Amino acid sequence: MSTARTALETEEHQALRAAVAALGKRYGRDYMTTVIREGHHTDELWAEAAKLGYLGVNLPEEYGGGGGGMAELSIVLEELGAAGSPLLMMIVSPAICGTVIARFGTEEQKQTWLPGLADGSLTMAFGITEPDAGSNSHRITTTARRDGDDWLLTGRKVFVSGVDIADATLIVGRTEDARSGKLKPCLFIVPRDAPGFGRNQIDMELHAPEKQFELVLDDVRLPADALVGDEDAGLLQLFAGLNPERIMTAAFGIGMGRFALGKAVEYARTRQVWKAPIGSHQAIAHPLATAHIDLELSRLMMQKAARLYDEGDDIGAGEAANMAKYAAGEACVKAVDQAVHTLGGNGLTREYGLASLITASRVARIAPVSREMILNYVSHQSLGLPKSY
Repeated sequence: MSTARTALETEEHQALRAAVAALGKRYGRDYMTTVIREGHHTDELWAEAAKLGYLGVNLPEEYGGGGGGMAELSIVLEELGAAGSPLLMMIVSPAICGTVIARFGTEEQKQTWLPGLADGSLTMAFGITEPDAGSNSHRITTTARRDGDDWLLTGRKVFVSGVDIADATLIVGRTEDARSGKLKPCLFIVPRDAPGFGRNQIDMELHAPEKQFELVLDDVRLPADALVGDEDAGLLQLFAGLNPERIMTAAFGIGMGRFALGKAVEYARTRQVWKAPIGSHQAIAHPLATAHIDLELSRLMMQKAARLYDEGDDIGAGEAANMAKYAAGEACVKAVDQAVHTLGGNGLTREYGLASLITASRVARIAPVSREMILNYVSHQSLGLPKSY
């Protein structure tokens, strides 16, 4: 498929895209489906991507990273997804946790975590969602209270990806403001073997190498230096991680949509039922063309969001990141749906690898925030309409 994306990218970005695409091609969808079927993790691909410098491309050079930003990291995830081998933990470990620690962590936290996150030897999960809070982060009930020089963390989290393979989890809790008595968000690094830190795997219909967990924190005792950043700057620190999460989820969706569309276009070019390939019929060709347009438009907004974020414009990046995530989620689901319909019965066979994406594509619509909450955000933040909640 031809694409106009290179015109807006530097030569370095084009080279990165080509190199990651080559890596993804060596693994492909068969690798991913085998890993899922056997209940394994994507250790080989993760290790090779790390060795080539792709996992830490957004992290500071002085801590072993590539010195780039979301623009580079989103290219990596998109191209791996387009090859059929997306690494969901890239959204969590280098994008959210790595970014938050790089921006707000102490020197000791940076030295402890960033080199390992960059070279793939360490991974970190991210826990924000709670059973009774959903998309309402103001209802988070996981609380941290001081006990001498330590913190005691208590609460529950759900749908936390990759806790079984993560060395620690960055937990969003709330502490009480001594002046106002109100609870404010704070971020804590919780080691996987911390006493009182329990996990239960959630039985998902979604088939992916990364498992989902419910976490229970029962008076987990943490040292003072487990707190990331300033206790009084919780919201700033939180959104420093959530905006990259939205940008990377857009990359995840765009990559998956491109993979599905590529399969459909190849099939439509070669599948012949009457006298010509089915792709010559407008009923097949036009929906695929529409899917391609939607994916390209989504990438443009993702590139805008990444650039704004990398330039330090957190407010502008927040709006663009939400729009990019929304657009990519919709484009991904539609591309997968149209690809399955193009292949007909073959679209549901294991041979073509599309049927499993029917469920997986919904991730880009649902996580990390629902499309409805993004529409709420755009309604009152971008358009100035009154809030409905």
